[in-house]
Amino acid sequence: MSDLNDRKKNWEQITLARSLAKAPEQGDLFETLSWIPIERLYTPLEDDGGKYTEKLGFPGEFPYTRGIYPTMYRGRLWTMRMFCGFGTCTETNERFKYLLSHGETGLSTAFDMPTLMGVDSDHPLALGEVGRCGVAVDTMADMEELFDGIDLEKVSVSMTINGPAAVVFAMYLAAAEKRGFDWKKMAGTIQNDILKEYLAQREWIYPPEPSVRLVVDTIGFCAERVPQWHPVSISGYHIREAGSTAVQELAFTLYDGLTYVQSCVDAGMDVDSFAPRLSFFFDAHNDFFEEIAKLRAARRLWATEMKRRFNPKHPHSLGLRFHTQTAGCSLTAQQPLNNVARVTIQALAAVLGGTQSLHTDSMDETYSIPTEEAARTALRTQQIIAHESGVANTVDPLGGSYFVEALTDRIEAEARKIFETLDGMGGMVKAIEQGWPQAEMAKAATRFQEEVDAGKRIIVGLNAYQTDEKVQIPVFSLDPEIERRQVQRVRDARARRDQSVLAAAIARLRQAAGTKENLMPYLLDCVRAEGTVGEISNALKEVFGVYRG
Repeated sequence: MSDLNDRKKNWEQITLARSLAKAPEQGDLFETLSWIPIERLYTPLEDDGGKYTEKLGFPGEFPYTRGIYPTMYRGRLWTMRMFCGFGTCTETNERFKYLLSHGETGLSTAFDMPTLMGVDSDHPLALGEVGRCGVAVDTMADMEELFDGIDLEKVSVSMTINGPAAVVFAMYLAAAEKRGFDWKKMAGTIQNDILKEYLAQREWIYPPEPSVRLVVDTIGFCAERVPQWHPVSISGYHIREAGSTAVQELAFTLYDGLTYVQSCVDAGMDVDSFAPRLSFFFDAHNDFFEEIAKLRAARRLWATEMKRRFNPKHPHSLGLRFHTQTAGCSLTAQQPLNNVARVTIQALAAVLGGTQSLHTDSMDETYSIPTEEAARTALRTQQIIAHESGVANTVDPLGGSYFVEALTDRIEAEARKIFETLDGMGGMVKAIEQGWPQAEMAKAATRFQEEVDAGKRIIVGLNAYQTDEKVQIPVFSLDPEIERRQVQRVRDARARRDQSVLAAAIARLRQAAGTKENLMPYLLDCVRAEGTVGEISNALKEVFGVYRG
């Protein structure tokens, strides 16, 4: 019988548990500055026979509706991680250090389009795109420069890349190793979520089956060699940005996660060896209460489905930990100062929903790469929420709200319907091949746009409350010489390396790719031999093929 059912049968135990939940414990570092004492956790005052406790549980306990940790932000604030990357590694390194100096607590790396597609900066397809929407990384030397002067054992690093994620992660590990860092002490996340690429972002390289194999290899390697690392960040953000509803975002994201878990188990891995290090990534959109309920439902749905499908022994294998980013697609070029208000509301929803990490968009992102001032304002938004709003004083402050709990239940129930459909189709990969989730998202996106066009859905400053007044804001511009310098840099790297060493490493990688061996050791050999992202990705294309949507 579960612990919660035991409590239901014995109200004295429930009362004791409630008192313990409020009592100080290790990890609760909070010191209230309020004139009114703030308890760590609030529950119904009346004796409800344990029904409330049975349904919601306590923070840090199955099914985790109220939070993944007992103390949540009273013990540790969420990681403030601003998405950043542009130009060459030198420029991005300078912005990293700028953000850290202003109180950022974790790094988040944006790569340019050629890197995201496994293409080197001097490839014809890269022309005009080098360093534009993120930082250009071609070689391990670039990775060394990107994090120069940053202690990778003390600062958590996130990298948003998917198709060539295993290659870029190998570069990161090899560069850290060269600087003397211990992989076992390094914390961070690589997105590495290829399934959502077929659903939404469409930055794929290989077909689904070998692509999922690369994700599984990364997960297995990290479980053994980089234990504090999150080897995949299963992403709903891009699904939502592509036009899905909140329910679709939740359902497709969690089902992608279950697909990765099943693939790892099928490969012979013990679920408890890797599940505690899986992480997720959600969008925080404009509907304040819907977003809060979505995040609460996500924890409960993941915990119950993991328990039902895989029955792990370790409770941490049931816990859903996630990063949140405010909704880039909600920002407007019209009246851009309004974006500060949008981002504040969205960030507050993420915090009230219990996020572990947060990026807040800058008001000028519809125009350009954020300026320093805009990025700092976005970071300050998080800091004001953390230190001035009081929302971090108690765990799950909206827990027990009739509306929030009803909405949480409804979102979970609707997501389960999508799970049933995907199960009936034979899983996510087969559903993608049939185009069903893509079609459902397209319907949702079309409906949303029709509502905006008809004026039924108000977007302030866009289709209502318009003004002819022009707001002058600074626009960030890239030096056009950046692309030329990066092209020359990758060519110089090819000229100075030992070609025979690289050729041998590439040959071993190709051979291993045709087997069931874990490819991470072979990728590490290739990047140590100074192979480029494009060269290594092309070697895998020869074995895996190229996916055409």
